[in-house]
Amino acid sequence: MNLRHLRCFIAVAEELHFGRAARRLHIEQSPLSRTIRQLEADLGVTLLDRSPRSVRLTLAGQVFLEDARRVLLAFEQAQTKARAAANHRNTLRIALSGDMGQARLSALLALCREEAPRVGIRLFEAPLAQLVSGLRSDLYDAGFALAAEVDSGVVATPVWRDPLVVALPARHPLLAFKEVPLEEVASYPLVLCDPQVCEGCSRQRERLLSTVDAQPTVAEYVKTHSLMLALVAAGYGVGFSSAAHLAGCHQADVVVRPLGDETASLTTYLLRPEGEVMEPLRQFIDRVERVGRPQGADQRPM
Repeated sequence: MNLRHLRCFIAVAEELHFGRAARRLHIEQSPLSRTIRQLEADLGVTLLDRSPRSVRLTLAGQVFLEDARRVLLAFEQAQTKARAAANHRNTLRIALSGDMGQARLSALLALCREEAPRVGIRLFEAPLAQLVSGLRSDLYDAGFALAAEVDSGVVATPVWRDPLVVALPARHPLLAFKEVPLEEVASYPLVLCDPQVCEGCSRQRERLLSTVDAQPTVAEYVKTHSLMLALVAAGYGVGFSSAAHLAGCHQADVVVRPLGDETASLTTYLLRPEGEVMEPLRQFIDRVERVGRPQGADQRPM
């Protein structure tokens, strides 16, 4: 017995007519009839009651049909999974949760193209919960996030740690400081990233602000880093950023100052499923680590 026997039987059982089943399978009726008889002989049961006018399933045929369909479906699913695995064997599926910083991401992708041109990189933007779920369900191979609070089955490794800086409007009182105390920043209206858009960044920022006694006032929540800089330039408030996020940004009337707290930083984590790390992903992680950490924030006007 093989899959051809099962396909022939299923066709006859569903059509209840040898001629229609043969046309459906694109074969002659005689070999189809021989295949069914061979199958019955191998099983030692009669699957079909045949008469000059009709074909009917026996009780054994009805039972065998259900299992034959399951066997064929299981094989087709296994075949699909195997082909999918072969197709993305040379493609890494990387999810991004939050803003990773354009300059660093570009440098990483360029390094991957240079050192592994045959390994494609597909990028996906996803909320943190979707990223974690996708890693557990084999939708993604790895991901970047600004949070390490993940479920079991997922490993979160810190890969980049960037000092936090303050984005200030030109002619702002805090420009009197070369390194701005966090307590002073918290006393002015803030322009912050939306917690629903960048959950990890918000968590790290909340932990930082919880260390000061003042209750910060939020002027605006924004969904993009560029909008934050635009609102800061317009005088809506002050914002937090990092050297990695500011690299390549050009916003007039914004000045950057480092925070006085040297421990204030923004950590980026690489998330991956638990278990063995395959070679293409291992090499990708090595390149992530080699991209390096950015230098201190530029203090010149942007």
